[in-house]
Amino acid sequence: MTHINEEYIEEYIRSILPESLGCLKELELYAEENHVPIIEKEVAQLLKVLLKVYRPKNILELGTAIGYSALVMASSTDEECKITTVERRLDMVDMANKNIDDTEYKERIKILYGEAEEILPTLDEKFDFIFLDAAKGQYLEFFNSCIKLLDNKGIIMSDNVLFKGMVASDKLVIRRKKTIVKRLREYLEYINHLEGYTSCVIPIGDGVALTYREE
Repeated sequence: MTHINEEYIEEYIRSILPESLGCLKELELYAEENHVPIIEKEVAQLLKVLLKVYRPKNILELGTAIGYSALVMASSTDEECKITTVERRLDMVDMANKNIDDTEYKERIKILYGEAEEILPTLDEKFDFIFLDAAKGQYLEFFNSCIKLLDNKGIIMSDNVLFKGMVASDKLVIRRKKTIVKRLREYLEYINHLEGYTSCVIPIGDGVALTYREE
């Protein structure tokens, strides 16, 4: 349970979602068995709907992990859409490459190995959809680097922004997580009052923020 919604609501939403198929189902099972964090099922479903409506052509992701969310995005976009995903752990890069190479989407997904704060300044292309799912305490830094790469009318989707409810309630805060919670609160305050952008926070999964860049 994420503490974002009541458990019965979480369970109900997940119960009505269609079962994943093929490689996505395999990765969900692997993640569950090996305690690897991937996006929640309801967040994956929101991501799918957003991409089908918005139809981006160039996606940037921070936080590849085992490649699950990159494959969700690839399966929800057309063959012209390219996905660049950044991962700082070499073991995850190796695993994600293997998982992606076994699919029909391998030509559309490119993994960059390294720290996001070092890689982002080197990118010279524009993206119309950016998915943040990396180190939560660095979201504000990542965001300010990403908006330099975001097209007009582009969207940034940030995952885990309510951080098991801790961001919304001091009663839930674990002492060793205080710094992350503080930084996430600063991040949400920042994006919700940033001129030229419109943001919202959605209480599903572990909390999702959507930020739209105006013209």
